[in-house]
Amino acid sequence: MYFSHVEREIRKMIKCIRRQQGFTLMELMITVVIMGILAAMAIPSYLNYTKKAHFSELMAATGPVTIGVGICYGDLGTLTGCTNGSHNVPADITAPIGAVASLTTRDGVITVTPVAQNGLLATDTLILTPTAAANGTLTWVKGGGCVTAGLC
Repeated sequence: MYFSHVEREIRKMIKCIRRQQGFTLMELMITVVIMGILAAMAIPSYLNYTKKAHFSELMAATGPVTIGVGICYGDLGTLTGCTNGSHNVPADITAPIGAVASLTTRDGVITVTPVAQNGLLATDTLILTPTAAANGTLTWVKGGGCVTAGLC
């Protein structure tokens, strides 16, 4: 008697399993639409993040130059003359190195131009302008095309 009860339960379970054997076309289409919406939102964000990651190499390239301009300002007491290759300011980069197409320094103002790749354009420049504070420290203000593009 017990076995016949178990057998009935198993047959009920098999019937339930046979009823659900796949997805309807409507369910599949809803899934495709949802995936399309997610992709449409994710791809522009991904491209923006890759531009920012590429741009971080430009920011890193300015490190030695900002230190050199700081030393120059400390020695001279003015930003005038803090130009490439003089007073501890590194020489300009004129040939592309990594993501940097060029880097110039004139009177303490550093201008970095990126290599046009990964969505960056040559107009997405980074311009760092030093401002001397009363206590003798320098503060750097970012400018250029990277600010308008929201990359720096």
